[in-house]
Amino acid sequence: MATPVRILVAKPGLDGHDRGAKLVARGLRDAGFEVVFTGIRRRVDDIAATAVQEDVALVGLSVLSGAHLTLTRRTLQALRDAGGADIPVVVGGTIPAGDVDRLYDAGAAAVFPTGTPLDTIVTELRSLTTEPEASPIPEE
Repeated sequence: MATPVRILVAKPGLDGHDRGAKLVARGLRDAGFEVVFTGIRRRVDDIAATAVQEDVALVGLSVLSGAHLTLTRRTLQALRDAGGADIPVVVGGTIPAGDVDRLYDAGAAAVFPTGTPLDTIVTELRSLTTEPEASPIPEE
């Protein structure tokens, strides 16, 4: 049996609403991921330290406060500082359409605005956390 992919779901900043993050975490668990949930109001340094300590394959940020750009940038920097620069970060929550490209430019691996179907999230996270199969050695 394959080891499940470990994902950290985090609520950075002062946002105290966690219903969506809990629903996504439960859906990811049901889809076969191992989910570590940080709870609400976490500092980005703590999120990064937890991601490295728990050896996660991906960090998912849930942001409803409107601070998604700042919190994503700070989390990515905190991951670099903690030795987790190779851990992709995805962002979900209240994300205006005009900020989606800005999040990608900041380094987000994927963006899931409110209302994104869970199946879409699961498919994208599987894609981001699955190592590509080794290419066969070409015959000469």
